[in-house]
Amino acid sequence: MTVRVISQHFDPGEQINAFVKDHHGAGAAVTFTGLVRSSPSDPITTLTLECYPELAVNQLDAIRSEALTRFNLLAATIIHRYGTMKPGNPIVQVMTLAPHRGDAFDGAQFLMDYLKTDAPFWKKETGPAGTKWIESKSSDDRARARWE
Repeated sequence: MTVRVISQHFDPGEQINAFVKDHHGAGAAVTFTGLVRSSPSDPITTLTLECYPELAVNQLDAIRSEALTRFNLLAATIIHRYGTMKPGNPIVQVMTLAPHRGDAFDGAQFLMDYLKTDAPFWKKETGPAGTKWIESKSSDDRARARWE
């Protein structure tokens, strides 16, 4: 499956190895893996992502289809977790294959910019100061707008 919305941990290395295994016509593979971040100035103990998995799969598959066409991709896969995760855990992995590196990079960046702004996930961080919902950032909106 090319779009997976899952609650269990995944191994990013294992995923990219399986993704590129049978694509001998590709000239470039790009992988982005997003991790749960905790910094000394703003530590967290957990990140919880909420979603409706069926809705998320449908929306992510639509944007994946757009990326395939728009960037001449040979393949694209999106893996996105939901549930409660700890710092350092992988949250998301986007992988693209194309004949040339520019298309593979652009396709991956396009998908990540969409995921940061429009994907139906809601984030909640828990740390020493308590629990808070994460609001969207204007910098993410600007990054997404460049593709319009």
